Amino acid sequence: MPDDFARMSELTEADLKRLVDAFYARVRQDDMLGPIFNGAIHDWPEHLERLQAFWSSVMLTSGRYKGQPIPAHVRHEAAITPAAFARWLALWRETTDALLRPEHAAAMQDKASRIAESLSLGIDFYRNRARTA
Repeated sequence: MPDDFARMSELTEADLKRLVDAFYARVRQDDMLGPIFNGAIHDWPEHLERLQAFWSSVMLTSGRYKGQPIPAHVRHEAAITPAAFARWLALWRETTDALLRPEHAAAMQDKASRIAESLSLGIDFYRNRARTA
């Protein structure tokens, strides 16, 4: 078994719950992101469970997440700007660095960066399609 896999297998559901809870507590208080998320999320406990399932599926291949992130984010596309993505990623880096082992933080940061790029492309596709329709 490769060393990278062995180290990643040590990331746990408890780590992800602690990370998601702490990160979104910061997001909710953030001057830029707070209004976006607090305006979009009406049931924070339920949303945090969904986010924990998402990260569990991404990082632990648990298959717990059963949602569709692009349509969920497109509903709020007017508020989701490149600056908001950059701020989200900056807070994510800070929080993962503070709470996780360095190799876990780096892996989570890499995944988050790729997910943000994918969401951004999906939202841009929607915006461009809406303009030409």
